[in-house]
Amino acid sequence: MHQLNKIAVAASLLCGVISASSAQSTSSTVDYNPSWYIAPSLGKVDADKKFLVKDYGEAAALRFGKPISKDWDLQMGTSYARQTGNNSSYRQNTLGIDALYMLSRSNIRPYLLVGLGAQDDKLNSAAGKISRTSPYLNAGLGMQIGLNEQWAITGELRHVHGFLQGNDFGAHHSKNNMAMIGLNYSFDKPPAPVVYIAPKPEPEMLVITETMPTPAPAPAPAPAPAPAPIPVFEKITLSATELFQFNSAKIHGAQPKLDEIAAVLNKNSQINEVVISGYTDRIGSDKYNMKLSQKRADTVKEYLVGQGVATTRLSAQGRGEVNPLVQCDDKKHAALILCLEPNRRVEVEQITIERRVK
Repeated sequence: MHQLNKIAVAASLLCGVISASSAQSTSSTVDYNPSWYIAPSLGKVDADKKFLVKDYGEAAALRFGKPISKDWDLQMGTSYARQTGNNSSYRQNTLGIDALYMLSRSNIRPYLLVGLGAQDDKLNSAAGKISRTSPYLNAGLGMQIGLNEQWAITGELRHVHGFLQGNDFGAHHSKNNMAMIGLNYSFDKPPAPVVYIAPKPEPEMLVITETMPTPAPAPAPAPAPAPAPIPVFEKITLSATELFQFNSAKIHGAQPKLDEIAAVLNKNSQINEVVISGYTDRIGSDKYNMKLSQKRADTVKEYLVGQGVATTRLSAQGRGEVNPLVQCDDKKHAALILCLEPNRRVEVEQITIERRVK
């Protein structure tokens, strides 16, 4: 009973950790299928030698699962295994819950698993019949290979460590290993991505300020020299929605604004130390947003280099979600994406143009 209480506490902690992970991911864009799925499988079992059996036996399992965040799946189900040999037969049924840590959500999805539950062991040997129900912990690894939006092939290896009640089996622990292969079927297709078409912004003006000459005083025999050229610093803000699709760092469509900036830089070779800063909104994790903003800044830099601008004149930096232009509290995801649009931007800063007027 004491061991059962420990298992119950462990189950509560496991569910709490996974729930917290799910809550933290609610602000991220969903890029996986959140549907419930069923996962039948068949395989082999290698039972603990203390059960007096040999070779390998058969195993089957039926589990129901659901992705609860980008990183975690939760599975519940049962398994059955049997093995014979040495004039003995062994049967095991399990009922439990597993947490799967998904290393990827792409078409090939490796994962790690850990779980707990109750196992019922039955041993029939020359010494008699023994039957006990005990708690267990298990751990393992596996891989899902997607066939289409709803079907996937699954293969996994798991180790089931049982805490046997009493010493009728000659020990207080059992160590069974299972190798399984099966199918996953998701009951629903993944939701269609939300596509937002932003209104075309007003064209921005690229202004080059020139220095006006100072007129020479009348009594002076010669005109006064023109004042030193005044450097002009500009910051040009480009909408990320105009440059990229949502949650993307790949430039799409024609980019007349970037072409205009490239033309100015190519015409004025004295312009140096141009800083390209990428920003995102607050949707998503800090680490992911910093990486996305750096990719966007690098993409704009590569575009300008492709237009003939020397790479040594440019620098790109990702700023993540800092310095937001707007603050939004919309509850609906689509409305929040629309409201936060001004925060998704790329800024081309510190363009210095020095010109002397005749």
